[in-house]
Amino acid sequence: MKGILEDRAVRLGEYIIEHQSTVRDTAAVFGISKSTVHKDITTLLPKLNAGLYKEVRAVLDINKEERHLRGGEATKQKYELLKRIRHQK
Repeated sequence: MKGILEDRAVRLGEYIIEHQSTVRDTAAVFGISKSTVHKDITTLLPKLNAGLYKEVRAVLDINKEERHLRGGEATKQKYELLKRIRHQK
């Protein structure tokens, strides 16, 4: 069982780096919860591969800094879509 968890933590880390992915997007791709991704990355990965963890941490820190921008953009798009739908009726 341990080998599977360790392998998953490394694959998650590699995916996040390769795709500059968020925890939420990574969880969706792998079919697991955000909590599982976060736990694997923050607890297992540093013990398995410190270099990979540093790279992943850098991506996650950037995502954290930008999340308010992404959230604002998503809200803007939502209301623009609703406005277009209302005008079509």
